[in-house]
Amino acid sequence: MDLHRYRDKELVIELAQGIAEGCPRGRVNIMEVCGTHTMAIARYGLRGLMPDGLRLISGPGCPVCVTPTSIINAAQKLSEIPGTVISTFGDMMRVPGTDKTLEERRAEGADVRVLYSVYDLLRMAEEEPEKSFIFISVGFETTTPGIALSVLETVERDLKNVFFLAANRLVIPALEALCASKEISIHGFLCPGHVSVIIGSDAYKPVAHQFHIPCVVGGFEPVDMLKAIYHLVKQVAEGKARVENAYTRAVKPGGNSKALQVIDTVFEPVDAEWRGIGTIPLSGLKLRQEYAHLDALDRFDVTLTAIPEPRGCRCGDVLKGLLIPPECPLFGSRCTPASPVGPCMVSSEGSCAAYYTYEGTGHA
Repeated sequence: MDLHRYRDKELVIELAQGIAEGCPRGRVNIMEVCGTHTMAIARYGLRGLMPDGLRLISGPGCPVCVTPTSIINAAQKLSEIPGTVISTFGDMMRVPGTDKTLEERRAEGADVRVLYSVYDLLRMAEEEPEKSFIFISVGFETTTPGIALSVLETVERDLKNVFFLAANRLVIPALEALCASKEISIHGFLCPGHVSVIIGSDAYKPVAHQFHIPCVVGGFEPVDMLKAIYHLVKQVAEGKARVENAYTRAVKPGGNSKALQVIDTVFEPVDAEWRGIGTIPLSGLKLRQEYAHLDALDRFDVTLTAIPEPRGCRCGDVLKGLLIPPECPLFGSRCTPASPVGPCMVSSEGSCAAYYTYEGTGHA
């Protein structure tokens, strides 16, 4: 795809001017829900194009960031069991647990492997049948269909040595929880492009209608994001709250019905803990009864225990949009990408990592 028109300088300037002219007076908080949006906004310097009073704040759309410490601790405990192999995607390796990271556990001798595809898990399990392979299943609706398919494939191949530590999360319940909170002031949601490919733009209608907060789905190029912000600002100025799709080349109103069906086949909603936020009703996924024998926690009798955040870490407040990363007292001093205290500095989609990499230690 030719991306030139989505990075066109003149169009970027035109949209930025339109946002400035249409933005109402006073504070306007636009939350970019997706971690990829957060990183792209920082990389392209879009915060600097926003008018005074319009604040782009991060949300809980980074799957690694919202994965609770209890999951990391459970994975480490599972890694201590002889013959087990912990497998995960790269970002999870450096997320701190209570005492250490999975990367440190690997350095101590645990068999912890980084995957590029969950199907690598099945291949390794077939090649090493004497070992038990445990996959840390994190992510939103974007990655969940592939994981659900791997569960079905595990059953189809009759693999007895593959298990899943399920920590998948759902976007809509999180948005509803944020809207219901009295401590957060959100005037519009820049809705995630990747997730919306799966769930569809219509999925945000309950949020817009119940809480009177406009929702606009956006892509990840500068023109995509500015176009979505322009529509959000326009709705705020007009006192409207509807769902708009500014990413029509990828997102359809009803989403991907086949992907949604395979998620529903394998998983069912459950109350779930979000790191730094707390428990959100029906915001997580667990394996349905017919696949419960693949649940790593049940198979190895490991229990999840809620753990408080590290002293001084404000990742939870960043994920709720209550502050921006430079307002955390640890940001850029005790907490850096080389020595992260919280997950928002670890993940490639983390807000703290985005600010540190592209916006220095100053306030946006």
